[in-house]
Amino acid sequence: MEALVCRKLGDPTTPPDSSQDSPLTVSKSHTIPKLNSPTSVRVRIKSTSLNYANYLQVLGKYQEKFALPFVPGSDYSGIVESVGPNVTNFKIGDPVCSFAGVGSFAQFIVAEEKDLFGVPDGCDLVAAGALPVAYGTSHVALVHRANLKSGQVLLVLGAAGGVGLAAVQIGKVCGATVIAVARGSEKVEFLKSMGVDHVVDLSKGGVIESVKAFLRTRKLKGVDVLYDPVGGKLTKESMKLLSWGAQILVIGFASGEVPVIPANIALVKNWTIHGLYWGSYKMNHPEVLEDSLKELLSWLAKGLITIYISHSYKLQQAHLAFLDIRDRKVIGKVMLTFDDPKSVTSSRL
Repeated sequence: MEALVCRKLGDPTTPPDSSQDSPLTVSKSHTIPKLNSPTSVRVRIKSTSLNYANYLQVLGKYQEKFALPFVPGSDYSGIVESVGPNVTNFKIGDPVCSFAGVGSFAQFIVAEEKDLFGVPDGCDLVAAGALPVAYGTSHVALVHRANLKSGQVLLVLGAAGGVGLAAVQIGKVCGATVIAVARGSEKVEFLKSMGVDHVVDLSKGGVIESVKAFLRTRKLKGVDVLYDPVGGKLTKESMKLLSWGAQILVIGFASGEVPVIPANIALVKNWTIHGLYWGSYKMNHPEVLEDSLKELLSWLAKGLITIYISHSYKLQQAHLAFLDIRDRKVIGKVMLTFDDPKSVTSSRL
């Protein structure tokens, strides 16, 4: 099978197998993974999502380190190709999606039955491959951690990116007043088309003034929940907008700068600061992820959320996808996709 293999740490924006000595190589003879338990399932991958975390993994700057060589990749969707003898919830040909620590940048992957989710009828299979990480992160953060309620004010930084756009949509489903911050007219106009209550163009400056003017117009006291995948100076500025008792969701640091949140101000204003590392829930509270993804798939089937795919690439073009991530050209999600096989030989072992 084909797989994108990280053979050393380095810049993933270098074309695979190039003379520039890329850390990535496209293997056309990578071993197809075997079923490793009676309840395991092999999936032929249709699409797999690139996340900022994948970019950091190849660079060697992610909080988790992986032994070299490894196949990067996390969330994916595809078709069940083979099942173990004790699998009861899935059959060959079923559309599924899931999340793996690594390994989804390949044509096949093996997962335990309990870790797979059926993709409902009517849902686009490619789009479903973008659901688990970005939408899962935002859903757990906003619904499980912050307990976002109707009528509250949600401020989303980096709102046009994968997790940001997910947070915007989930905020609207929860009935919040959503304020989005993004950079550039294209992203701003897109967010307006999504029904965001107020959008601020970071490239024009004046974030604080713009948000305060909007809050005054709506007679709102301040921001109740800050969703922050960016960090840096923008976090510090955004804290000026937070109301008493506000909640701060620390999602990531796309700016490359870890912000300092002053504990004395958090004390005086009764702020709650939530760190959110979505992947760690799989080990510590897997039931939270299961409930979250089931609800998200239900929302997707009902049309309450829409997964916007900015670009799709083939495995050999993975460096272009990483470039989009690095240069913040993505509105929504960027995907790697695999062609449907002309014929698939499936088996039940």
